[in-house]
Amino acid sequence: MTDQERPLLELPDGADKLLLHSCCAPCSGEVMEAIHASGINYSIFFYNPNIHPKREYELRKEENISFAEKHNIEFIDADYDTDNWFERIKGLEMEPERGERCTKCFDMRFERTALYAQENGFPVITSCLGISRWKNMEQINDCGKRAASRYDGMTYWDFNWRKAGGSQRMIEISKREEFYQQEYCGCIYSLRDTNDHRLSQGRERIKIGVQYYTADKSE
Repeated sequence: MTDQERPLLELPDGADKLLLHSCCAPCSGEVMEAIHASGINYSIFFYNPNIHPKREYELRKEENISFAEKHNIEFIDADYDTDNWFERIKGLEMEPERGERCTKCFDMRFERTALYAQENGFPVITSCLGISRWKNMEQINDCGKRAASRYDGMTYWDFNWRKAGGSQRMIEISKREEFYQQEYCGCIYSLRDTNDHRLSQGRERIKIGVQYYTADKSE
């Protein structure tokens, strides 16, 4: 889909500036291009202290930085404060994916996003997290709205990035750009559980920095 074919998006409440929380290039690729095609003024906020190990974190961040630079979009690199993250989810180590641990994780990341937005004049925040079919969109939106409600006049934009082919374009862009294809959500417990499942199926453990999307060279 070309920029001319994309439906134009509008920020809620007539806002003119957006802060996009991003977790990685594959999830944010379609979101970034859709926002860009609509002429919306936005910046990327990268705050993901959940991602483990550090090498995985750096892979996801550097790829997201490169894609942002390609589109001339401001990239805000927040602190990798893993100690605070582990403290935040203490006691929830055995929670399943999409459970209370994920809620606490989203809350922490969105609270930091909203704080930065408040301090730097962004009236609207949103996230690309919900474009992934592995995520609970309602859970993510609830966390985003809760974070935004801390500040007068701030809105969490709960746009459904999956609709109108968004999820498919996410994959198409990832293949076009040959993005790093992470094989688990990001945290140490997601890595643990994913590896346990893989081993139960007779598969090897995840190898960090190995799997990449492949472009279709026949097109």
